[in-house]
Amino acid sequence: MENDKVVSLLNDLLTKNYDAEKGYKEVAEKIEHTSLKSYFDAQAQNRYDFGHQIKALISKYGGEPHKGTSIVGDLHRTWIAIRDAFTDGDNAIYAEAIRGEEAFSAEYGDMLTKEVLPQDVKDMVQTQKNSVDKALASLKVMDGFQS
Repeated sequence: MENDKVVSLLNDLLTKNYDAEKGYKEVAEKIEHTSLKSYFDAQAQNRYDFGHQIKALISKYGGEPHKGTSIVGDLHRTWIAIRDAFTDGDNAIYAEAIRGEEAFSAEYGDMLTKEVLPQDVKDMVQTQKNSVDKALASLKVMDGFQS
C-alpha cells in the first residue's frame, strides 16, 4: 500500500515535468531573446532527463509511469500564461518564467515533506529541486532582464 502512495506521488511529479518540458519547448521556439531561448532549451532537456529518473523509480516501486501531460494543474496554467505573455514581449515571458520556476521549486519542496517517501526517492527529488533552484537563480540574474 505504501508503494502505491509513492508511485502516485512520483507520477504526479512526472506529469508536472511533462507539462514543464512541453511548455519550455513551446516557448523556446518562439522567444527572440537569445539567453532566454538557451535557458528554455536547457530546461526542456532537464525536465526530459528528470522524467527518465522519475520513471525509473516508479518502475522500481512497482508502478506504471503516466505517459502524458495533464489537462489541468497549476503548472499547466503557468505555461498557458507564458504563451499568453508573448503578446507583451520577452519581458513578460521572463516574468512568467520566474513565477513558473518558483512554483516548480515549491512543488518539489512540498514533495520532500511527504513522510511516505523512501530515502532514494527523497534523494532524487532533492537533487532535482537543487537543479531547479540553480536554474531559477541563473534566470533571475539573466542579462538584460534585471529590474
